[in-house]
Amino acid sequence: MATRKTTKKTELQQAGAQLSSAAKAVGTAVSHKFEAMGDAVSAGIAKAKKQAVAKRNEATKGLASLLKAAEAKVKKSQAELHKAGQAARKSVLAAEKKLEATRLSTSKKLAALEAKAERSAKAHLKVAEKHAAAIKKNVSEDAASLKAAVTPKKAPVKKAAVKKATVKKVAAKQPAVKRKAG
Repeated sequence: MATRKTTKKTELQQAGAQLSSAAKAVGTAVSHKFEAMGDAVSAGIAKAKKQAVAKRNEATKGLASLLKAAEAKVKKSQAELHKAGQAARKSVLAAEKKLEATRLSTSKKLAALEAKAERSAKAHLKVAEKHAAAIKKNVSEDAASLKAAVTPKKAPVKKAAVKKATVKKVAAKQPAVKRKAG
């Protein structure tokens, strides 16, 4: 007779099959866990990367705005410096013009003063010459009268008393001459 094969599994086989399915389930679960962790890590990395890019962009924008502000300040300073330079040039030119005008007016005033001094000196010289001529005339007249008084005239004896009076008059006139000369 022929024996029949039974398909009954032994307990050991059943335990092995269960253990195999459990290992399969654990492997699948671990695999799912690794995939979930990988997804979480990659999501975290993507989020961190996104934040880093956002912060970099923000810093770049901040740096760009700082650079723009600095450039604006530099341009403003350059414009102010240029204006100050122009103002200084204008001041120097104005001062040079004023100095030249002052020099010209001073030279004109000096020339006018010199001309006035020359005219005044000539006028004083003419007055002094006239005064000297008048004094010379008075002195020569006094000298002539003194000479006439000193020279003896042949006159009667009675007139000798008159001569003394004339000499006294001439002598009295001499100090007046000295006062005019002094």
